[in-house]
Amino acid sequence: MAATKPQRSLSVLTWLPAAVMAVVAVGDLVTGPGIGFLPLASLGPAFAGLVGGWRRTAWFGAAALALCVGLGLYDGLFQERRGFLAMVSVVGVTGAGIAAAVMRGRREAELASVRSIAEVAQRVLLRPVPLTAGPLQAAVSYTSAVAEARIGGDLYEVVASPHGVRVIVGDVQGKGLAAVETAAVVLGAFREAAHDEPDLVGLGERLERSVSRVLSDEKFVTAVLAEIGTDHEVIFLNYGHPPPMVVRRNGTADFPAPPAYAPPLGLGGAHGSETPKPFSVRFAPGEQLLLYTDGVTEARDEEGTFYPLGERAHLLKEPDAQSALDSLREDLVRHTAGPLHDDAAMLLLRYHGHAETTETARQTTGGASPLG
Repeated sequence: MAATKPQRSLSVLTWLPAAVMAVVAVGDLVTGPGIGFLPLASLGPAFAGLVGGWRRTAWFGAAALALCVGLGLYDGLFQERRGFLAMVSVVGVTGAGIAAAVMRGRREAELASVRSIAEVAQRVLLRPVPLTAGPLQAAVSYTSAVAEARIGGDLYEVVASPHGVRVIVGDVQGKGLAAVETAAVVLGAFREAAHDEPDLVGLGERLERSVSRVLSDEKFVTAVLAEIGTDHEVIFLNYGHPPPMVVRRNGTADFPAPPAYAPPLGLGGAHGSETPKPFSVRFAPGEQLLLYTDGVTEARDEEGTFYPLGERAHLLKEPDAQSALDSLREDLVRHTAGPLHDDAAMLLLRYHGHAETTETARQTTGGASPLG
């Protein structure tokens, strides 16, 4: 497998100190003492401080000092101040490099701790969806726009309730810890209300009340709710969210939009909007449902072209649901040719047939309840 750009850059920085000192030595031997190559030996420990620990920097500093002494004796520079000034330069740069390496090591340790905390928060906030829920197979993909973070403002959940399999995918306006906090409120309310409310309208009203209590200053959450029962259809309730993609058995992709979009969660109560209207779409065995956030469809390539999700429906043909979704995510990353500019969440549901027995579902999920 070809090395990635970060790996190649790290390899270059690893060997750069030795290469620089070798060039300085050859240059001094070829041109003689008149050019003044000797102080450039301090570039060795300077570059060494960019990667690795303080011991590596100190080792290259000692090597640069030895090189400086050897070349100074060879050139006869210790009979004047030039040789001693070159040694002072090497020692000073080495000391600064060691200090920088120590501080960088502390920052890396702090960042590792933050990442560990983020991973724990992810398991609590965005816990793994059940592999099976009723007649459905599920797979999820989440990519945070923040390189150091595993979580952001996008959210998803699958709950096998007494009223059918209920799903939510949403996107909190904004980023950072405030967005994560709002996502936690939405998910907590959904997980509780999904079991209690007899229909999606009541579930949506519960979410609206929960979000309105914590949001202010025109903040909002776009979301799409879905309910899959036993009558080969899916019921949607869309709160200003991108329409889901339904992949039919023949490979064609539909994007069912609601007759009228409801305002995003957090804005309905403030603007006195009417109760949103649910709508149903045929969803039969052998078909797939992909719910996603706008970080997917609004991802642009180098020419500014949006990601053509509908044209990529064929990537979901792989037998394993998670592998198929991973292929779609990899294609999305290739399209942007770099990091995403927004969080991107995708939730894939496959209608594989009739509901499994509880025992079969437990075996599929490794002994856990299929309720997630």
